[in-house]
Amino acid sequence: MRHLLFLISSLLIICSCNSQSSGKAKVGGPCEGCEAVHEYGDMKLASVDTLPGYHTNTPKMKISGTVFKKDGKTPAENVILYIYHTNRKGIYETRGDEKGWARRHGYIQGWVKTGPDGKYTFYTFRPAAYPNGREAEHVHIVVKEPGKNEYYLDSYVFDDDPLLSKDRRKRLKERGGSGLIWLKQQGNLLIADRDLILGKNIPNYK
Repeated sequence: MRHLLFLISSLLIICSCNSQSSGKAKVGGPCEGCEAVHEYGDMKLASVDTLPGYHTNTPKMKISGTVFKKDGKTPAENVILYIYHTNRKGIYETRGDEKGWARRHGYIQGWVKTGPDGKYTFYTFRPAAYPNGREAEHVHIVVKEPGKNEYYLDSYVFDDDPLLSKDRRKRLKERGGSGLIWLKQQGNLLIADRDLILGKNIPNYK
């Protein structure tokens, strides 16, 4: 009887392990806070968005680009991009009425959804580095494409940022392509372009 129970128990463990190993791995791996890509509420998303604080902060910044499918050539439609960043003091500023992940990400956040041409644009302002000076200035970005779970891409970082050392540049993983951008002055705006390639350097992407 004990032998029979041992065999049954062993079979259950094997079946359980096989079931877990054959489960679908999450695209992009762990991603704390990526669920915020869904927290746009009743907003009607367009390919262009202006983040809170744009009109009252400087330097103002415009980030544009095209989202491509994995081949790097075909524009990707109906892709949602979510970005957030610190204020000019390096803080993820809140107003006190935030819900969900905005309690941590702050209210300086925005969402866009690509059209048939795959293009997107964010109007915002240049964030400051964290007060401790240990992290380069950056803008977080999360992507949600049809048929995939949400995942993060390399943050936008700035070529002229003195905190972006050679060592840090070498460690950039280029998820979705390089996040390193060059800002150019155009009137009262700092202009930057970054194209995104879905699945590029993204774990478990098929």
